[in-house]
Amino acid sequence: MSQALNNPGGTGAGGGGGGGGPHRDYGAMAESTPEVSFAAAGGSSGFSPTEFMSLSEDIGHNITSIHSSTKQLEKQLKLIGTPKDLPTLREKVHSINTKCNARVQTTSQDLQRLQAVVRHGDRQQKLQLEKLTREFHGVVEKYSNLQRRISSAMRQTLQQAQHFADQDVEANARAELLQQQRLEQANLQQEHDLLEERRRQVEQIESDVIDVNQIMTRLSGLVHEQGQQMDFIENSIEQTAANVEDGTSQLAKAARSRQSYRRKILILLVIAVIIGLVVTGVIVAKLNS
Repeated sequence: MSQALNNPGGTGAGGGGGGGGPHRDYGAMAESTPEVSFAAAGGSSGFSPTEFMSLSEDIGHNITSIHSSTKQLEKQLKLIGTPKDLPTLREKVHSINTKCNARVQTTSQDLQRLQAVVRHGDRQQKLQLEKLTREFHGVVEKYSNLQRRISSAMRQTLQQAQHFADQDVEANARAELLQQQRLEQANLQQEHDLLEERRRQVEQIESDVIDVNQIMTRLSGLVHEQGQQMDFIENSIEQTAANVEDGTSQLAKAARSRQSYRRKILILLVIAVIIGLVVTGVIVAKLNS
């Protein structure tokens, strides 16, 4: 069963907007790479309503948090290429990515565990699993696409800044005054250092991008397996209904056969009594004569 930790407070970079009880603080995880793995689902001997509710609540909470992080990234995307495109913006984007990637990974593992739990549940629980899987698919796909747009926009602005820096270098080479040249070199070195830091941040954000296909390929198999289980359950119910109807028909036939048999026995008994009376009468008549 999922362990309950404190819900991340406030509206931090990867925080969600829901309250109402403790949730695990997935946003506190700091993964350097955005790989998403699925934990092996453990065996279970029966359905656990408590674990089902806990996992469902955690998954729903994380879907909301991923959606909230996507909204925050949309705001940061609008600032790229503007005067507010500063190192603090790139640091914020990376922070949001790190926390949200951790939520995506944990939610993927929780969906895998929830599948193992609902194998022993009813149709309603299986439908709930399918609903959560579809919602998770949609929100992660949107989040991953936005990550790629931000990465592309930052790479483009970096190339533009590099182009302007190269132009400054050429202009400085033609400067006639040594003092002016030294001053320009100092400024260029500072710009070079800033560009190197910016390049490092852009590459870091590019490495944050999650491959949504990796997640959805596994989850689509999960949904397909659930569909096969639902078909098997429906076929079993129909077969059971047919067997019950056939059994009822056989019982009715047996009851009619028993009534017919009793009727025949009664007639034979009556005939035997009549024959006995006739024979007795004949014997008595002979004795009297």
